Amino acid sequence: MASAEAGARPESRGHDRYKWIALSNTTLGMLMSTINSSIILIALPDIFRGIKLTPLAPGNTSYLLWMLMGFMVCTAVLLVSFGRIGDMYGRVKMYTLGFAVFSLFSVLLSVTWLEGSSGALWLILMRVGQGIGGAMVFANAAPILTDAFPQDQRGLALGINSVAAIAGSFIGLVLGGVLAQVEWHLVFLVSVPVGIFGTIWARLKLREVGERHVAKIDWWGNLTFAVGLVLLLVGITYGIIPYGHSTMGWTNPKVDAALGGGLLLLAAFFVIERRVASPMFNLSLFRIRAFAYGNLATLLAAIGRGGLMFILIIWLQGVWLPQHGYSFADTPLWAGIYMLPLTGGFLIAGPVSGLLSDRFGARPFASGGMVVCAVSFGLLELLPVDFSYLLFGLLLLLMGLGMGVFSSPNLAGVMNSLPSDRRGVGAGMLTTFQNSSMVLSIGVFFTLIILGLASTLPHSLFSGLVAQGVPRVDAAKAASLPPVASLFAAFLGYNPIHTLLGSSIAHLSAAKVHYLTGRSFFPKLISGPFHHGLVEAFTFALLACLVAAGASWLRGGKYHYGDETHAVPVTATLEPPVDGGAVTVGEGADGKVSAHATASGDA
Repeated sequence: MASAEAGARPESRGHDRYKWIALSNTTLGMLMSTINSSIILIALPDIFRGIKLTPLAPGNTSYLLWMLMGFMVCTAVLLVSFGRIGDMYGRVKMYTLGFAVFSLFSVLLSVTWLEGSSGALWLILMRVGQGIGGAMVFANAAPILTDAFPQDQRGLALGINSVAAIAGSFIGLVLGGVLAQVEWHLVFLVSVPVGIFGTIWARLKLREVGERHVAKIDWWGNLTFAVGLVLLLVGITYGIIPYGHSTMGWTNPKVDAALGGGLLLLAAFFVIERRVASPMFNLSLFRIRAFAYGNLATLLAAIGRGGLMFILIIWLQGVWLPQHGYSFADTPLWAGIYMLPLTGGFLIAGPVSGLLSDRFGARPFASGGMVVCAVSFGLLELLPVDFSYLLFGLLLLLMGLGMGVFSSPNLAGVMNSLPSDRRGVGAGMLTTFQNSSMVLSIGVFFTLIILGLASTLPHSLFSGLVAQGVPRVDAAKAASLPPVASLFAAFLGYNPIHTLLGSSIAHLSAAKVHYLTGRSFFPKLISGPFHHGLVEAFTFALLACLVAAGASWLRGGKYHYGDETHAVPVTATLEPPVDGGAVTVGEGADGKVSAHATASGDA
């Protein structure tokens, strides 16, 4: 009986060099995509100044949110569809097209000429276009690598690839801060030459070596999934915007309608997927234990750490850096620099854990990595707001090590569990769980922080302003404003006192104005309320990581699709791989899960 892997190995065809070409090109693609997903986080103040728009002004908060979230939401929605299309018509074709689409929209972003709300809308739409290209790259990079590498080397290859993906998100912070200070258009222009080079290189050197399974496109499944997920993520995004007299929008009927409608459409999607002949979201893959628990661990891990970057940036920019002598204008760049230990930990652990998982399996490393992350969150809770950076940096390094130890083996374990003609849709499903959960995580983290601010900030702000001579009426008005404005101001590296007080600040003495708008008043004022929400957010993340560790442990022992050893009679039947046969999945006496393909007509 021939293994389904045999036709997918370039080595068997005498093309050993191809796997390294595939690794280098897909690593470049992942690095470019993830750098651009985060590059605007630090550059946002300069971008908004460049288009002459005040993001904290009433009515402009949605521009700020969609500038942050548009790329991520678009990518999350399209991943499974593009992975499925790659399985059907060619992963290399979809990947190369994604490189080209990403490059085109990077050009359009870099030539932005509009200002005000028109400029913001243009940037948001072009970022959505980048997200389309990014989804094509994300959904097909891992399957291309899995096709190119033999099963005993995939952990290393996918580890390097995943290191590029997560390291890129942190490199983007520093790169965005540096380029934005020179010229904000460079934030988008920097990826254009890389995109053009990568597109040409992929077109010339990459080739289809995996199996393809041509089938009808599941239009109803694609439609219900896309619209349902968009509504759900939009509802989460707008849930953190104030509504009426509420500090957040969770009581907004439109938010409730979006969340409810999204959940109903996703429920309809799962009903459709159980009935169509060629489903977009192959639910039968969840009968593979390693795939099911690997995806569950990914979802929980992303929920636990997805909002981490935003919270750490707010902590550094709005509280710690100003208290240590940095002007608000300089805090965005330095926040990115001070977070580099997180990237360093991931760069160290990712390839090493991926290599070791090739030999020992994913379970001990993925589970252990999540435990390390949970410990890191617990230790971050114990830090005072005005911490020692040495200790903070060591905790970031520990967190990065935990993320790296988890991510590479987990990705390799999931991809190794898939039949070769289902790798595109499987990778899309995995990354969809990850990206969607990150949006959910951002919503949860922001909600917990805002609740913490709302409980104590109004009183602290009122008392602090009155003590500095601000009239009680003006102080009460400033204190009654939604705390999300202060949170976003901290995120952008702004001192919000000018915005909060408005014209009333003109009645104060120059010395009072200098103190109120200086580096110490607002950071000290917000530090206590912020820390209250911070502890709750870190506790939530700690619990999510511990549950993710448990889910990862349940994946079973070392397993590659096609293994036939120690199969037991308790089995489940999957859809045929490509030839109409059946795929049997079972768990062996040694704890290993196994699966084998039986062609039509075999005994």
